[in-house]
Amino acid sequence: MSAQNVLYDVPGPRAKRRNVLLTVVFLVALAALIWWVVQSLADKNQLEWVKWRPFFTDSRAWETYILPGLKNTLIAAALSMVIALPLGALFGIARLSDHWWVRGAAGTVVEFFRAIPVLILMLFANAAYSEYTDISPASRPLYAVVTGLVLYNASVLAEIVRAGILSLPRGQTDAAKAIGMRKNQVMRHVLLPQSVTAMLPAIVSQLVVIVKDTALGGALIGFSELLASVRPMSANYGANTIASFTVVSVIFVVLNFALTSFASWLEGRLRRGKKSTGAVVTADAVETLATPGEHLGRDDLGGTGGTSSK
Repeated sequence: MSAQNVLYDVPGPRAKRRNVLLTVVFLVALAALIWWVVQSLADKNQLEWVKWRPFFTDSRAWETYILPGLKNTLIAAALSMVIALPLGALFGIARLSDHWWVRGAAGTVVEFFRAIPVLILMLFANAAYSEYTDISPASRPLYAVVTGLVLYNASVLAEIVRAGILSLPRGQTDAAKAIGMRKNQVMRHVLLPQSVTAMLPAIVSQLVVIVKDTALGGALIGFSELLASVRPMSANYGANTIASFTVVSVIFVVLNFALTSFASWLEGRLRRGKKSTGAVVTADAVETLATPGEHLGRDDLGGTGGTSSK
């Protein structure tokens, strides 16, 4: 019996005909929907070349509106990623601490900021910076957006890190402790390196969320990001709102596709690297990781011809 037959029943002649019919119906419905959308846009003169021409013939549309907004989006996203990743890893590891007060404090912080919508965090941060700091009004929206994104996404990344570490077999920790490694050494040298590949898809998904959530700053606190450039651009080029939104959407798609493609390449490289490394932990290497005051001889490691230090 083939694996295909085990997973599901092979469709018979009637089922095949039904599947073909459903596929045809779906394609016809999809084509009708696309035709209706295109026709509606054409009826409202949204497909006229004059509305799309600025993006192909006028460099000012890019230099004045799109590129400055894209720059601000990339700055906010990059700052948020650089701060949220290590902060999330720190809180994720803290939630696995043996000390209840460390574990409880980290868990409280993570659950609190994970439960608050990121837009509310941005609004609170903007109000706090306005009330209690001397940050200029021009820079305040960037600070507020980065603060909101960091607080929310660091708490989500903390849970991703914690789940990635807990997904490893318990034997990894036991084996590391058996050769004398301390808890922080087990975390740094054994658990974290192995869990990175397991965590990478979820981490990349959260980084994509960071890029998209920068648009929230332009909605309510006046952050001049990529999506916020649509309104002045549309007003300047004759109400070409659909064209402006389309161009901005394509740029977001390209950004997120580049990010996920890089992550897929990195994940594959990490997995190939783990498969191809033939590294062997020697006795000398184990001795450097052993607890202070302890010395493991070759006999303790199953070797021959060595003696244990007393």
